[in-house]
Amino acid sequence: MSRDPHPPILCIVGKSDAGKTTFIEKLLPRLVARGLRVATVKHDVHGFSMDREGKDSYRHKKAGACVSMISSPTAIGMIRDADHDHTLAELAVRFLSDMDLVLTEGYKREAWPKIEVHRREVSCELLASPDDGLLAVVTDEPLDVPVPQFGLEDAEGVAELLARTLLNR
Repeated sequence: MSRDPHPPILCIVGKSDAGKTTFIEKLLPRLVARGLRVATVKHDVHGFSMDREGKDSYRHKKAGACVSMISSPTAIGMIRDADHDHTLAELAVRFLSDMDLVLTEGYKREAWPKIEVHRREVSCELLASPDDGLLAVVTDEPLDVPVPQFGLEDAEGVAELLARTLLNR
């Protein structure tokens, strides 16, 4: 039986200001406590800059390096040119194959399992459906959807769901 070339991927989706980042911050410690090595990927369709003007790595990149890395005893950072908006599978195979799970913030249009964070004050409708891979909803109100629902604080419940469904643990 062949193993996927990448770890399981779960997209955390929701409208802007629904609380996706906050929920990921609550979920990560629960997953790590289960002994999992978890990577996160934030999708930013507008582009981004991690480096600051004047820093050596910024100067190297500006001078023409295709890849600029910084390494320390505790972390590695890399800025690399991209010729297209990479799919999650491409990123996971190339950079994250040694992880147990990849959580994303965004990538709502990709065909991966999803958990949607929904708050009544932000939106009255969901972005995803079970046909889009919706596994569950993290919400502050009961919804008429055929998937499990968890409260905004129930990161442990979501971690348990992921262990059973995506991680077979």
